[in-house]
Amino acid sequence: MPFLSLLETAPVHEPELDPPFDVVEPARLAAPLVLSSPHSGSVYPARFLASSRLDAATLRRSEDAYVDELFLGGVEVGAPLIRARFPRAYLDLNREPYELDPRMFETRLPSFANTRSVRVAGGLGTVARVVGDSQEIYARKLRLDEVLARIDSLYKPYHRTLEALLSRAWQKFGMTVLIDCHSMPSVSTCPPGRESERRIKADFVLGDRYGTSCATDLIDLVEHELRSSGYTVFRNKPYAGGFITEHYGDPVNHLHAMQIEINRGLYMNEASLAKAPRFSTIASDLSRVMAVLAAYIAAGHAGTTRAAAE
Repeated sequence: MPFLSLLETAPVHEPELDPPFDVVEPARLAAPLVLSSPHSGSVYPARFLASSRLDAATLRRSEDAYVDELFLGGVEVGAPLIRARFPRAYLDLNREPYELDPRMFETRLPSFANTRSVRVAGGLGTVARVVGDSQEIYARKLRLDEVLARIDSLYKPYHRTLEALLSRAWQKFGMTVLIDCHSMPSVSTCPPGRESERRIKADFVLGDRYGTSCATDLIDLVEHELRSSGYTVFRNKPYAGGFITEHYGDPVNHLHAMQIEINRGLYMNEASLAKAPRFSTIASDLSRVMAVLAAYIAAGHAGTTRAAAE
């Protein structure tokens, strides 16, 4: 893809991030599903921690902690799972490669940087400026070459590998379904003191970019299966899917992408990050959903849009 070769720099060397991500392969490739967990990484480079004005516990508030474990059942179904080891606070894989905030840097940004996106304005670009309730991450401005090196050494290899997994599934099955795996805080970020109004009501939020990134029948099936297990499910609100869902979803060419957000309050203590008693039950329920989705596709039903059905 063109964005992967915009600029090459010397690779960044963070010994803790060797390797920067891993792929859990199934014993046999038996389903066209590909699972991606870009925000569950929990390995914080020492140099990053030293450059931050926040402690590690505060930085971890942006993690999708344990989400990769919750979706490991997809591997048993016959699908690979790719997961980052580095944290979202260090580099966000669910952004364009160069969504950068000029306020964070010592020097001017190159012309190809996207400095005007809504995500950059909110402090959540490819390299985040804030975590949690708008807490600034860095104690000082960043060097541009170091950030570009992160993108070259971590972001680009992850996306190349994800593209390869999707291409392999498409070639074998004639289609592919990317499941982009995320979690959401149980309380949204808005002015404190109004927790009852800030509480997120959904257990799961499914995102398909308002019907543009995934065939309707596929996401309908996932929603039905989750609801049948007793979960509350919203569609596209408040999360419709980020860069990964939008970039890789192309239903016309049988490339489907959906984002699944899980309410963190369901499966862990958000303060201590300890797993909740329901963790294994939720993981089991997600395994069943992946198995039902894979069986539905194997039966040849996949790809129906609502318009076609009507």
